[in-house]
Amino acid sequence: MNPADLPPELAARPKPLIEAVRAIAQGPLAQQAHAIDRGAYPEAVLKQLAAAGAMGAHLPQADGTPGDFGLAIAAMAEASRVCGATGFMMWCQSVAGLYMQASGNPALAGERLARHVRGESLGGTGLSNPMKSFAKIEALLLKATPVEGGYRINGTLPWVSNLAADHYFGAIAAVSTADESASREIMFMLRCDAPGVTLKACPEFSGMEGTGTFSVHCKDLFVGKDDLVADPAKPFIARIRGGFVLLQCGMAAGIIQGAIASMWAVEGQLGHVNQYLEDRPADLQAEFDALLARIMKLAETPFDASTDYFINVLDARSHCAELSLRAANSALMHQGARGYLMQSDVQRRVREAQFVAIVTPAIKHLRKEMARLSAQEMPA
Repeated sequence: MNPADLPPELAARPKPLIEAVRAIAQGPLAQQAHAIDRGAYPEAVLKQLAAAGAMGAHLPQADGTPGDFGLAIAAMAEASRVCGATGFMMWCQSVAGLYMQASGNPALAGERLARHVRGESLGGTGLSNPMKSFAKIEALLLKATPVEGGYRINGTLPWVSNLAADHYFGAIAAVSTADESASREIMFMLRCDAPGVTLKACPEFSGMEGTGTFSVHCKDLFVGKDDLVADPAKPFIARIRGGFVLLQCGMAAGIIQGAIASMWAVEGQLGHVNQYLEDRPADLQAEFDALLARIMKLAETPFDASTDYFINVLDARSHCAELSLRAANSALMHQGARGYLMQSDVQRRVREAQFVAIVTPAIKHLRKEMARLSAQEMPA
């Protein structure tokens, strides 16, 4: 296989979109990849990718064509081969669109969604804390108090990505009520420019600095019905959780394929000594191809609500994280000192792979959830 090509499971997706994403990725995105890693937010590139259809492929199309999660994963992988941070932001934009479309709220699913899909407006997802809360890893950080016409939101989310002053993101808050037995959560689109919202810079990360990641502080933020995604939130999350997690595999797929390609790039010069390393490119490619085939099969039914299906999604996502780490580290070993240079794509990809492993759901979170759900499925 030509190292410049994607595996058959991705290459088989409809070509016009993939070719459009590839042109953007290998052109303006490639020119900015190092700057993005160090802190440049690629708003123009993200809008180009969205305009090409890369962040709306998983949603039902205007002509009635069903959404294609596999195509969305393939597009994300194509960009992530060049810049994992941009692939991550594509995921943020994609799931924000999923929230809006699946909400059933005409105020979200109409022109606002259309503008989002076209890339005329950008958004993210603030579900890291809620997902950890639902898994009993940490407490829910946003609180909602019912008021006339909606809710009043207070609290702080420590980091939310793909944000700027005029962006928005999906968030979940616990509803404070006098009757604790009737507790529930609401989900809503939080506008960064709304009164009561403040974005604050996060501490410097080791990489992925250009992802528009901020700490979001809410002080008496009013959320009305036009911004509500779900009330209550948990049934909605149960419906979209498979697609939410599965789409992240696109980011991992690009990083893995990029790492394998960089191993082949030095095979002619260093193959005589690299043959003694573990995780050789052909072996990694075979494992990756099998994983991709599994992911694409799961992508055919992203709204399958069964526990067994979700366990399989979590397991595939966990395998993506683990293979990202192995492939990126092996690429560094194959390239040697040249891969350790700060300007090297290989060195940057090591840190991108580490991000895949720790971003919600992290490997430990995935394993915890698989154990919990598997225990539920076991007969008494």
